[in-house]
Amino acid sequence: MKIGELVGAGRTADVFALDDGRVLRRYRGGDDATGEGAVMAYLAEHGFPVPAVWPGTAAGELVMQRLSGMTMVDALINGAVTAERAGEILADLLRRLHEIPARISADPGLRVLHLDLHPENVMLTPQGPMVIDWGTTAEGPPGLDSAMAALLLAQAIVAMPVELADAGRAVLSSLLRHLGGIEEVHLAEARKRRAANPTLSPEEIAMLDAAVALIAETAGS
Repeated sequence: MKIGELVGAGRTADVFALDDGRVLRRYRGGDDATGEGAVMAYLAEHGFPVPAVWPGTAAGELVMQRLSGMTMVDALINGAVTAERAGEILADLLRRLHEIPARISADPGLRVLHLDLHPENVMLTPQGPMVIDWGTTAEGPPGLDSAMAALLLAQAIVAMPVELADAGRAVLSSLLRHLGGIEEVHLAEARKRRAANPTLSPEEIAMLDAAVALIAETAGS
């Protein structure tokens, strides 16, 4: 397995090309990716669109199928997908995910959650949308996952330049409409979790109240 060029980087991990058409995702802090890989394999068995995954040579590594296509963010920027359709896709992915029984818990009310679903973590491939970056996955109530997706999107909109914010609001409006709304208890929990995220800057945490207000404003419009 020959590691090639850096093809992607997030807050906690880097993605490198491999010489066999796959990629290596490596956590910078050495976080154990074993559980993440197990969840992805489980979801794939249930027909959910995730990249194929194999163990890496270290606990902090995953080898994954290299996807072709573009992120939903890039598709929105270049007009390959509309804001309305983007929100619909995000809502549909959440619905499909939450139809799958939890992998570990026997509680019928719990499901596998992504907890970081936003347009940068959706690849629009020739085979359809694929969801990447499962490092925050957990099991819990589906409404929490939907609330977190809305909060992540709203927080990004708050930080956007004015000329991009209208398009972002259109995606959020579509997402909320196709989800059928967000419960306040789940949004409060999502905000609490987001504020506790150690990768966020103080400036990003300070945007959370405005993001919550934007969700309420958009849902009521």
